[in-house]
Amino acid sequence: MTAHDAIHPDPQAQRAPTFSLCVYCGSKTGHSPEFAHIAIQVGTWIGQHGGQLVYGGGRNGLMGLVAESTLAAGGTVVGIIPSALVEREWAHDGCTELHVVDTMHDRKRLMAEKADAFLALPGGIGTFEELFEVWTWRQLGYHDKPVGVLNSLGYYDGLMAFIDQVVNQGFMSDWQKQLVSVGSEAEPLLAQLVEAAGFSPPARLELL
Repeated sequence: MTAHDAIHPDPQAQRAPTFSLCVYCGSKTGHSPEFAHIAIQVGTWIGQHGGQLVYGGGRNGLMGLVAESTLAAGGTVVGIIPSALVEREWAHDGCTELHVVDTMHDRKRLMAEKADAFLALPGGIGTFEELFEVWTWRQLGYHDKPVGVLNSLGYYDGLMAFIDQVVNQGFMSDWQKQLVSVGSEAEPLLAQLVEAAGFSPPARLELL
């Protein structure tokens, strides 16, 4: 193995993923049980449709829930975590692949490389940073992969109102705003992102 790169293959994996979705979300669960419910719903959908989850590699909070539910539904999970956060975020050694990298920059770069599309769930400052970085990269032309925000319980209402203000004040254009798709329901938004990434509408798969 190269330094800091640990891979745990799943011997039961029998099919290649049909798509790869990077999910950004909190390492906490938040105060409302609905946030946990939506993370489980997202992971279950990915797994049931033969997809691959790419995420920050932690076992805590919404991160752990989306990973566990993806695995439970038959999907594959690629976790990517900096060595400094292995203990703080309880690196999830049950991932199909777990990559331990040197820095946050390495983490975000590898997550972006391994994903066909990106989705932000509720989270904190780390989630915001990841969302804005991949959004910026898209508007600069570094990639053209779909980016989505799942606005559960109106969590991102304030952010979206602020973005409208930024547009109205002339610091962003409408086309930059429209580079991110916002939805309040998980399944339609997930299907939209996967299709926008160039994949046929994914059919639900039955576990073998």
